[in-house]
Amino acid sequence: DYFKQSTTRLHFIADKVVSMTLDMYREPKRLVEDISAMGLRHVGYGIPTDLFGPFVTACVQVVRTLTNDDLAEESFRWSLSLVSRILTRVITEGSTIVMKAINANSGKLLRKAVSCAPRGQRALWMLNVQVGTQSISPLLWAIEAGSLDAAKGIIKDLLTIRADRDRYYYGNDILFERHPDIIKRLCLDAPALMPDLLDGLIWRSRVTENGRRRVNYYIKHLIVDADGAFAPAIEWVTDSRDPKIVCHPLLSMVTDLVWSRVAFRTFLNGKAWFLFTLIIFVLAQSILNNLRSEDGNDEASDSVRKAVFACRVFIYIFSMGQCLYYHAKKSLKDIKARNMKRFGYLKLPEYLFNWQDLASVFLTIFLVLMLCLEPILHCLSSAGGDRLFTSFCPEGEDLIFAYSVMSTAAMLFYFLLLTDLSVFSNQLSAYVLVCGLVLSELVLFLFGLTFFVLAFACAISALEQDNKNFSGITKSSLELYKVTFAMFSGASYDALSDSPALLVAVLMYVVTTVIFLLNLLIAQLNGAYSAAYLDMLGFARLNRGKIVAETMPSVSKARWLRFLEGLRLDERVEFGEGDIGLAGGVQVFEPASANITTVDMIRRFGGSTSAAAQWPEDDMAGVDDEDRFERLEKVIEKAMKKMSSSKRRSGAGSSGGPSSMMSSALGASSDSASQAGDSG
Repeated sequence: DYFKQSTTRLHFIADKVVSMTLDMYREPKRLVEDISAMGLRHVGYGIPTDLFGPFVTACVQVVRTLTNDDLAEESFRWSLSLVSRILTRVITEGSTIVMKAINANSGKLLRKAVSCAPRGQRALWMLNVQVGTQSISPLLWAIEAGSLDAAKGIIKDLLTIRADRDRYYYGNDILFERHPDIIKRLCLDAPALMPDLLDGLIWRSRVTENGRRRVNYYIKHLIVDADGAFAPAIEWVTDSRDPKIVCHPLLSMVTDLVWSRVAFRTFLNGKAWFLFTLIIFVLAQSILNNLRSEDGNDEASDSVRKAVFACRVFIYIFSMGQCLYYHAKKSLKDIKARNMKRFGYLKLPEYLFNWQDLASVFLTIFLVLMLCLEPILHCLSSAGGDRLFTSFCPEGEDLIFAYSVMSTAAMLFYFLLLTDLSVFSNQLSAYVLVCGLVLSELVLFLFGLTFFVLAFACAISALEQDNKNFSGITKSSLELYKVTFAMFSGASYDALSDSPALLVAVLMYVVTTVIFLLNLLIAQLNGAYSAAYLDMLGFARLNRGKIVAETMPSVSKARWLRFLEGLRLDERVEFGEGDIGLAGGVQVFEPASANITTVDMIRRFGGSTSAAAQWPEDDMAGVDDEDRFERLEKVIEKAMKKMSSSKRRSGAGSSGGPSSMMSSALGASSDSASQAGDSG
């Protein structure tokens, strides 16, 4: 019954068995460690240890049929028996009551299992099971095995603040010390548990002061890692692309705190240089380029030509040069690390799949083409005297139009990259992101429009008519585009009356595109915007988190240390006046009506304060709807049994007995149900 895998998997297991018996003689020390690790995994599988003996016997009998060498058979039996005994010992020692509760995926059993743990060791019971040199984390195993109810119970228990008279007990620090990447694991394997983890890192006071409530955000492990550097928690969350979880109050505070105090200035400094190069580019290509000399000639004055040349040299050296260095560095880095992604038949560096980097590549390409087509450089050999740095020479005039096209494309990509500045405002960033999300609907409209334009243009070209505007597929397509975008003049419409067949074809096109396609586009944009609007702020916060994660490596160490000193995360944050609490958090005050809290979030106990003592049984802990319904079901079942037994005793002569018994039973059940609800 336990061999449920495929035959190929069972063959693989048999090969591993033979390999392990050989390695027991070759590398016994390494094999023992590997067997211990495998045994801890088998704890999670829930395999009974009494099956190892028959399995060894079966393997030995198979080997006996394959060889007549008694020494080989005895060596195989001894080695496999030793492996079996090691596995049995590891599984026996590792099968704690916590692991059994995880195998059953029961939060209720988990609460009962950890209730008998010493208060000082309670967190370790849920985070570490060690046998010899190998260890396994019950929490991590529950996540990997899909036992999410048990994992949820572990996270809630770890992040519940308990207190006696001497100290507070909170599993925040030990959780992140044991699993520094717990946020990454949850985002990848169990995103449904992320709200429980984040809620557990927030404490709210039940008492209000002057209309405000104390709130402690324990954000230390989301900001700084064990080495004192910036923690990658924000990057992990933004990589998950979940617009709802990123709006959690804890993540919002962490992102806004790092952005406003550290990343903002560094990001602004980088964008200030880009903005300056854009101003120089606009000055050279759109302003000075259109200035003419006072005599009205196309040739600009000498001072203007020198200014244009200086601006273009600046762009080619500092903007194009910087872009070339950046993309060469990023490409070599991805190629060395083999971070490549396939796009069609091509393998491209992974960083190019970020739209900002891809736009920067196109900008670099157009700048390089501008340098190759630069008219001033082609006219240097023929220009001299008062015509220095001119673009008007036989060699340059042939390139002016092509150069202007490259300049126009580069200008558009400059302004496209400038949209990153929208991150300064969440509202503006949300608007820009929503525009990008609904852009796909516009692309679909243009595809459909092009199809109908081509179809009607071909049909009209096949029609015998005398209108020169619709002579041929190219001219017909151009005129039909004009009709769609309301650029078709009234006189042109009047000219269609000379050819009734052409008029009918154009009217059919108008109905198909102007009336149908354009209104369909409006409906699509409306639907796409409504769907994106619900998560608009979340997408804006994802964008800010992404920029924070990309900017933090550029922040100086001195500035980062000043930021950490200002947070004072090593100082204990108070829970109330005179009640000094736990370290690792920051305290803020929020309006009392923002998050109404009527129950003390700290479970306080009297009695012994020894760390070896168990926590007293808490009737308020772990009572959920399932427990309440179970109690109610038992009460009703007990009442029904009393009713049936009373009916048998009273018989037919006592008509009032059953009704009175029914009312008393229902009254008892309702009282018990209310007690169960009150205890919850």
